[in-house]
Amino acid sequence: MAQQGSGQQAADEEPLEFTDDTVDAAERELAHRERGTARPITVVGNPVLHKRCRDVTEFGPELAALVDDMFASQRAAEGVGLAANQIGVDLRVFVYDCPDDDGVRHVGVICNPVIDELPAEQRRLDDSNEGCLSVPTAYASLARPDYAVCRGQDLEGKPIVVRGTGYFARCLQHETDHLEGYLYIDRLAKRDRKDALRQMAEGTPRYETVPND
Repeated sequence: MAQQGSGQQAADEEPLEFTDDTVDAAERELAHRERGTARPITVVGNPVLHKRCRDVTEFGPELAALVDDMFASQRAAEGVGLAANQIGVDLRVFVYDCPDDDGVRHVGVICNPVIDELPAEQRRLDDSNEGCLSVPTAYASLARPDYAVCRGQDLEGKPIVVRGTGYFARCLQHETDHLEGYLYIDRLAKRDRKDALRQMAEGTPRYETVPND
């Protein structure tokens, strides 16, 4: 993808075993959410959304508590993915509770995520609509690969590799973009970006947001 961070691994390198993030998905999400507290969502224009986040280097109780709050915030906002900077935290971690195109539920957390670059022959683009909790009430068509491999670390700092197709692939790419300091509207043509911001200005968020000064 354009403007990804450094340190990407090529898709043809020896992969780690893919993480099965579908096992006990509902139970794991509920446990995180019940321990956490929902926080308001930052919106486009907030400086924390427009810069690359700091790497996660400490894997302990503070990170675990943050992730619990992120799951609670994601559910309160009825989202399928949430990056730490969307609740004002400058840290490279995101959570997700997202179905794939077959309706299979994926739940997990990825620290320091990197999206593999796909060979040209494997890049099949899906131009479905995309939305973002940080651009509330707005949607726009955006072409992204319909398959994604995301490498990172779990809450204990252990390496993980998550793969997704369709809607879930879009989620993995969208949330990784957030931690690089990009919103999906930054990938749109100028006219489409302007239209998304108009939709946001005319709409009313269904969840609490952080007003920009």
